[in-house]
Amino acid sequence: MASLQDIAQQYVALVLAVGPHDPDYVDAYYGPPAWKAAFEAQPRTLTELGLEVDQILRRLGSLDHSLPAGAEREALMSGWRKTFLIKQLGALRTHLAGLQGLRLPFDEESVALYDAAAPARAEGEFQVVVDVLDRALPGAGTVLDRYVAFRSQFIVPPERLSRTFEAAIGACRERTVRALPLPASEAFTLEFVTGKSWSGYNWYQGQFRSLIQVNTDLPVHIDRALDLAAHEGYPGHHVHNVLLEQHLVGERGWMEFTVYPLFSPQSLVAEGIANCAADMAFPAPERLAFERDVLFPLAGLDPSTATRYATVSALVEKLSHAGTEAARRLLDGRLDDEGAVQWLEEYALHSRPRAEQRVRFIRQYRSYVINYTRGRELVEGWLARTSGEDRARRWANLGDLMSSPRLASSLQ
Repeated sequence: MASLQDIAQQYVALVLAVGPHDPDYVDAYYGPPAWKAAFEAQPRTLTELGLEVDQILRRLGSLDHSLPAGAEREALMSGWRKTFLIKQLGALRTHLAGLQGLRLPFDEESVALYDAAAPARAEGEFQVVVDVLDRALPGAGTVLDRYVAFRSQFIVPPERLSRTFEAAIGACRERTVRALPLPASEAFTLEFVTGKSWSGYNWYQGQFRSLIQVNTDLPVHIDRALDLAAHEGYPGHHVHNVLLEQHLVGERGWMEFTVYPLFSPQSLVAEGIANCAADMAFPAPERLAFERDVLFPLAGLDPSTATRYATVSALVEKLSHAGTEAARRLLDGRLDDEGAVQWLEEYALHSRPRAEQRVRFIRQYRSYVINYTRGRELVEGWLARTSGEDRARRWANLGDLMSSPRLASSLQ
């Protein structure tokens, strides 16, 4: 009878075999290079891959992974591992159907791919926040016009981007390694790029290394330095991948974690952790002090304006779910591209170029957008329930989450 380890290797092979059909699907792979080369040399059809997924799921469903009494933690990890493989393979099957033309409603798709759905929200919820901003922002014109004008004072000049980001990354790393033990050889490379539909990306390369790219198509505002340093780096995606490689691949030999299929439940937990990362590294009062005293001067900005900027940014953060709602309405056919752009302008306060970039992202990645908002809610809620106000315990629980195969269902 097949073991979990056998099925894990079959899962890796399946994910790699989908890669030639969808260049966005395999986000990272650091297993044996020969495996990837073999599947690229002998491609299989989407129908063949779907049949193989069904066969593996049947074998996995009948697999007994029970352990002897006294091995509670191992039993828990084994159960999470089996559930992880079942849900990842189920999402793979859904993605294969999507590549063959199936289009599910937004919520059905997000549950099938990411193990969660985002609650629907009405315009009125966002309008309340926009009305508060209307009273808070100076000047004349629409709320969006005044917000864009206000933010324009906080753009990091291109010649100062590198030093500002390096300082943010260094501070996030210092706080992370103080709380979580990391391998001595972990590191990443930072690049500034253009021509992307996203603002930042972590490409994990194995051996505890990442390539982190920051898109400079649009102006980069000062708050993005710390946000991206934490989200893509410490304690976000980079640290998460490092701990998975160290504890699950290196110590346990769980090969399924050498590959990362982007459109899968794994992404909701990954993005949820990454979206909590800035708050983990820098709780609000400490973040304001660091940005005011370190990042604003490095970016050539007036430190006396930092408090005002933080206050407005905190209000705008309450509009984050407007992006998810725009995606739901766009993909369900209730908005066209222009309508989605206008929605994002009105209820997310995105400038038109940023709204257009976001619509391109939604068209490319579809319901993936729920991972940022719903993922954050689930991870934050789980950390609050398991940690309370104890910061040390919160860090320890975050490290445990990043070193285990848990998905959204286990966090609710």
